[in-house]
Amino acid sequence: METMAEHILLVEDDPRLAEMLSEYLGQTGFRVSVAALGRAALEQLAAQPCDAVVLDLMLPDMDGLEVCRQLRAGSDVPVLMLTARGDAIDRIVGLEIGADDYLPKPFEPRELLARLRAILRRRVDGKRPEQAALRFGRLEIDAAAHTVRLDGAPCELTSYQFDLLLALAQNAGRVLSRDSLMELAKGEQFEAFDRSIDVHMSRIRAAVEDDPRKPRRIITVRGAGYVFAKVQD
Repeated sequence: METMAEHILLVEDDPRLAEMLSEYLGQTGFRVSVAALGRAALEQLAAQPCDAVVLDLMLPDMDGLEVCRQLRAGSDVPVLMLTARGDAIDRIVGLEIGADDYLPKPFEPRELLARLRAILRRRVDGKRPEQAALRFGRLEIDAAAHTVRLDGAPCELTSYQFDLLLALAQNAGRVLSRDSLMELAKGEQFEAFDRSIDVHMSRIRAAVEDDPRKPRRIITVRGAGYVFAKVQD
């Protein structure tokens, strides 16, 4: 039985770049739809869900960050942002509002493909039924369902933030460097924005800590990385 190709929505208003990426991704086995406007992208996603979104932040009708924010209000579809070189603040805000990864322009199509495959692989890996739930007192991390609950209430995390938390929890008590965390979460090593892990960690703490300013579960080890403490409260 033939497997249906994964569907990618490319939100890009530059027709030449959109055509080039559509052709390239199509040749590598993806089914690609293109939206040149943010509102058109949101309408397409409402009518027909896709497997991942490649989202340019510079759109003519609305800010790509607002597109991501509205998308996250009702969907956990993986989002790969395309950002202008040097716009660090856009990357930070994008990660904070729910993007899974980012890629600065200009970029090599092969790197976009690698990052896209990584976020799609994380989504599939998170659904493997053989992965058992991890419980640490009031906190439950269900790898099979790709969910996190504190006191039974769901914690809102992006797929990448979930994978970072899962990597820490599966290595509870061990200090993991930022590079190790990125490798465990992505499955591949990429050159990354220096503090992107820290931005994600702040969002994870906001979701799973009683007081994010005084974390008890995810502890920063200065100069070394992060460690997940086995809190059994």
